[in-house]
Amino acid sequence: MKKIITSCTLLLFVALLSSCKNEKSLQSYLVDTSGKDGFYTGDLPVSSVLTANADVSEDVKKTMESIKKINIVFLPKTEDNTATYETEKSKLKNIFKDNNDYKSLMSMKMKGMNVSIYYSGKTDAIDEVIAFGYGDQQGVGVARLLGDNMNPAQIIEMMNSVKMDANNDSFKNFANLFNQ
Repeated sequence: MKKIITSCTLLLFVALLSSCKNEKSLQSYLVDTSGKDGFYTGDLPVSSVLTANADVSEDVKKTMESIKKINIVFLPKTEDNTATYETEKSKLKNIFKDNNDYKSLMSMKMKGMNVSIYYSGKTDAIDEVIAFGYGDQQGVGVARLLGDNMNPAQIIEMMNSVKMDANNDSFKNFANLFNQ
């Protein structure tokens, strides 16, 4: 009887240890950086950034409705925060490295920045799209587009059919954070 209890206890202990992950998730990174000095963070409703042209198809309108919000975290690089910039860049790279939740869609270099686009979900029903970028002049940041069963082809069609609503008050207030 004592061997059975010891075996069960050992088995339970091993199960508990193996279930504890020390991995950093994107969600925990977004929460950890919220309110942290030097970081610009925010959640934007899609309606505050994108507006549909009057002549867009019902599919484009439906795609816009499938997108819930956009999470943004950005650390601009300054002379004073080079070490912090490198640390945050490393943290974000580790989140996406060898992660089964995020599938790489594409990587590119543009205007001195390295940008990688990831997604989670099925290829025909995406739950989130993540853009991670960094540059020695700009800084490091991540933007996450959250939705339900977003269709990649319809998202591309939507992006070609909508415009950024730079005159929207919510968008102006968020953009002003970067101009300080």
